Amino acid sequence: MNRHLLLLTLVQGLFLTNNVTFIAINGLVGLQLAPFGWMATLPVMGYVVGGALATPLVARTQTRFGRKGSFQIGLAVALGSALLAAFAAWTRQFWLLVAATMIAGYYSANGQLYRFAAAELAAPTWREKAVSLVLAGGLLGAIVGPNLAAWTRAVLPVPFVGAYLALAVVAVLAMGVMAFIDFPPAPAKAPGSSAGRPLGQIMRQPVFIVATVGAALGYGVMNLLMAATPLAMQVCGFDFESTALVLQWHVIGMFAPGFFTGHLIKRFGVLPVMGVGVVLNVVCVAIALSGVDLHQFLIALFALGVGWNFLFTGSTTLALTAYRPEEKDRAQAAINFCVFATMAFTSFASGALVTTQGWMWLNLGSLPALALVGGALAWLGWRGRQTALRAAD
Repeated sequence: MNRHLLLLTLVQGLFLTNNVTFIAINGLVGLQLAPFGWMATLPVMGYVVGGALATPLVARTQTRFGRKGSFQIGLAVALGSALLAAFAAWTRQFWLLVAATMIAGYYSANGQLYRFAAAELAAPTWREKAVSLVLAGGLLGAIVGPNLAAWTRAVLPVPFVGAYLALAVVAVLAMGVMAFIDFPPAPAKAPGSSAGRPLGQIMRQPVFIVATVGAALGYGVMNLLMAATPLAMQVCGFDFESTALVLQWHVIGMFAPGFFTGHLIKRFGVLPVMGVGVVLNVVCVAIALSGVDLHQFLIALFALGVGWNFLFTGSTTLALTAYRPEEKDRAQAAINFCVFATMAFTSFASGALVTTQGWMWLNLGSLPALALVGGALAWLGWRGRQTALRAAD
C-alpha cells in the first residue's frame, strides 16, 4: 500500500464516474436524437469503437511519454470530448454526439490501463491485491455516476447537457489528482537488448488466450446487458431515477468486491474465481428472464456486476503472467483492443436487440458467450493439471 496507489484508485473512480454517466445517458440521448430507434445505442458504441481504434496509439504514447504523460493526454481528451458532447446535445446533432463519444474512446483506452499500472506501483507479492484495489476505486463511479446524471440532466433547458458539462469538471479533477502520482520509470534497456517476443508469439500462449477471452467476453456480456438496461426500463415504464438506482447497484457490484477479490485469488486461485464469475453471469440472466419488476432488474444487474468483477480481475491477474516487462505495452494493447472490439459489437447489438427483439432475447443471446468463457477456463485448468502430472512423473 502506498500513496500513489491510493491516488490511482481515486483516478479510477473518476474514470468510472465518466463511464457510468455515459452509459446512463448516452442511450437515452441517442434515442431522442437518432433517426431510427435501433440506432439509439450508437453513441455508446462510438465510445468503445473509439477505444478500440485508440489502443495502438495509446500504446505508442505510453512508450513515448510514459504512464503519467499518456494518462494526462487521455484526461485532456476526456475534457474536450465532454464539451463536444454537450454541444452536440444542445444543438441536437446525433452524428456529432457519436463523433464526440468516439473521441472520448481515447480516454477510455487510457483508463483501461490503470489496472495494469496498479501492479507496477506495488511489490510483486501484492500485485493481485493492487489490481483489485484500484478496480475497487470504481465504487466512486457507482455512487457519483448515476446520481450525477440524475442531478444534472435537467439543470439546463436541453436534457442531459448539464451531465456532459459535469463530466468536463470530473476530467479536470482527475488531471489534478494524476499530477501527484509518480509511476516507476520503465526499465532501462541495455544496448543491443531484445525488445521481447513478437506479439504473435505472446498471443499464442494458452494463458494469454484465456485471459483475453475472459476479459473480452466478460466485458462484452456485461456491456450487452448494461447498455440496454436504461432502454428496457424506459419501455417498462420506469422513471430515470429508478434506472439510476439499478445502475448504481450494478456498478457497486462491479467494484465493491475489489476490496477482497485479490484475497480470493491468492487463496483459491485465479481460475476458480473466474469460474464463479461465469456462474454469477448465468444467475443474472436467469433472474432477468424471471420478470421485469424493479427488484428483478436491480438484483440481476447487481449479480452481473459481481460476476464481471471476478472475471475481469481474474483475467487481468492471469494476463500479468503472460508477458515480460519489455513486452507490456503491446501485450496490454492487444488485450484492450479485443475488449473494445467486443464491447463495440455488444454496444450496437444491445440497442438493436432490445428495440427489435426485446429484453428476453437479449439475455438469451448472452449465454453462448458465457459458455465459451466457461469452456476456456476448463481447458486451461485441464492443461495445468496435465502439466502438473507430467512434472510429477
